[in-house]
Amino acid sequence: MVTVATATRAGSETPRRRRTPWGLRLAPYLFLLPNMVIFGVFTIYPAFSGVNISLYESPNGRVFRWVGLGNYERILTSDEFWRVARQTITYAFAYVALSLVLATIAAVLVNQQRRGKAFFRASLFVPVLVSPVVVGLVFGWILERQGGLLNNMLGAIGIDPIPWLVDGTWAMISIIGVGVWTQLGFYMLILLAGLQAIDPSLYEAARMDGASGWQQFWGITLPLLKPSALVVLILGTIHGFQAFDFIWTLTGGGPVGATTLIVQYIYENGFISPIRYGTAAAGGVILFLAVFTLTLVNWFLSRGKED
Repeated sequence: MVTVATATRAGSETPRRRRTPWGLRLAPYLFLLPNMVIFGVFTIYPAFSGVNISLYESPNGRVFRWVGLGNYERILTSDEFWRVARQTITYAFAYVALSLVLATIAAVLVNQQRRGKAFFRASLFVPVLVSPVVVGLVFGWILERQGGLLNNMLGAIGIDPIPWLVDGTWAMISIIGVGVWTQLGFYMLILLAGLQAIDPSLYEAARMDGASGWQQFWGITLPLLKPSALVVLILGTIHGFQAFDFIWTLTGGGPVGATTLIVQYIYENGFISPIRYGTAAAGGVILFLAVFTLTLVNWFLSRGKED
């Protein structure tokens, strides 16, 4: 009896959890370590170094003179900076709005394709793979006022040549269009993934209730696509405020500074005479704070609506 009771009590005891050896617990962090070191050396350290440099001024990168917040005061009281800021906001707002709308339409159309879905998806994604410098050079040829491909096509149907890159307003429209074209496929893939994650039974139930295609789109697709749209909104805002490379090769910031955005303003202060490293660094800090603030606002507003 004692033996049976002892065996029963021993069998009913919950086995103790074995402690994971330190080596196994440390292994994931060791795999992350090389990437974190590279990230720290090439991203975190330069970021803090830029904040430090923004408190100094240097015309050559060797001799630095402490100016405190003088660089920020110089920027924030500069008419040129505010003109560039307005142009950047205009570009970013139009870029994000058009990208979100067109990427949503493209994702819905590709998702509804029964044949050739992979072909259309790859075709829309190809521009993302093209170097931005090459994009600027190619569109510079396409948008030339005299002899440009687009104006030649418009002339064939009786439309006068449009000064795409010569007039300030048309130049801004041009860089917005090219910017949307370069990233449309990337945003489309994000939204397409969100569409394919929606349960098809929801549409079947809506069709059984007599809902039309538009009612299904507004009542099911758009609400359930909000998380993916939020990702596009945040990434588009960051890309919009950081636009520089293809604009530099397409318009050079012209005509007469009409397409000069904040990153080009920072570049010109840091690398084009007269060189002002501290002013360029201060501009970078201001750009970071602006983008970070807008990202947080977009995130909290979207999360608040979902809640």
